[in-house]
This record gives sequence, C-alpha cells and structure tokens, in this order.
Amino acid sequence: MADEVLFEFLHMEIVSHVYKEQQSGKGEMDSKDRAVSVSVLEGMGFRVGQGLIERLTRDSPSFKDELDIMKFICKDFWTKVFRRQVDNLRTNHQGTYVLQDNKFALLTQLSSGKQYLDQAPKYLAFSCGVVRGALSNLGLDSVVTADVSAMPSCKFQVVIQKL
Repeated sequence: MADEVLFEFLHMEIVSHVYKEQQSGKGEMDSKDRAVSVSVLEGMGFRVGQGLIERLTRDSPSFKDELDIMKFICKDFWTKVFRRQVDNLRTNHQGTYVLQDNKFALLTQLSSGKQYLDQAPKYLAFSCGVVRGALSNLGLDSVVTADVSAMPSCKFQVVIQKL
C-alpha cells in the first residue's frame, strides 16, 4: 500500500519537474513546450516499460499472437504496474485495441469528475510510454494514446503498426 502512494507522488513530481523545465524563464507554456514535455515523459515511460516487461516475461512461454500479448498486458502487466486489471479490452481485430480502466491509479488522486480534465493528458504520457515500451520489447511497434472523458476513468488506444 505504501509503495503505491510513493509511486503516485514520484509520478506527480516527475510530471511537475518536466513541465517546469520546459517553462523555465518563460511566462506561459505554448503548445510546442507542452508537446516537448509530453514527449519527454513518454520517452521515460517507454524505457520503464521495456525494463518491466523483461522482468515479467523472463519465465513465461512465448505468446502465440498479438491478442495473447494484449491479454497479458491487460491482466498481468497492468496488475503489476497499476495494481489492478484493465476493466475492458476491445479490439477491431485489425490491430487496434482499446483498454479501459475505470479507476486509473494515476488519476484517482487527481480528481473524480471533470474539475481537472484539462490536466489529465500530462499525467497519462508516462503511462502511454510504459505500455508502448512493453509492447516494443514483445515485438510489437505501436502508437499508444490516452483519452479521458470523466476522471478517473481512462481509455488507452493501442494501434499496432504493421510492417
């Protein structure tokens, strides 16, 4: 329990630090500064996701297909990283997956409702990177985006890039 809170505080501080670094000396952040901040956070998450998936899959057998990998991400990986399974996984069977988490751990402390809805994307960039990094190490190049319509519910859209 204590380690969850510590991770949440560390995550909030990392986000705050990255945004302050981009703002340093300027009054207001423009869209380019926000994009750079999101990219930095996503890159950090990517590396974390790569490392975590290496540890989690060390003793497991290889996956037979893309859907198996996504099920592993939704159940085992999500449980290890965010302390609960994804609430819903949907796919169009053409490389697009939607993972819905109705009580996303990194948003529950921020708000419940629409009060800080505009702040949500910066707190999701790291998590998108974690998922993308994990998938990358499992052999799937992807684009991961997150959408929040009401906090703390979140939908992650994973689009697998076909070679």
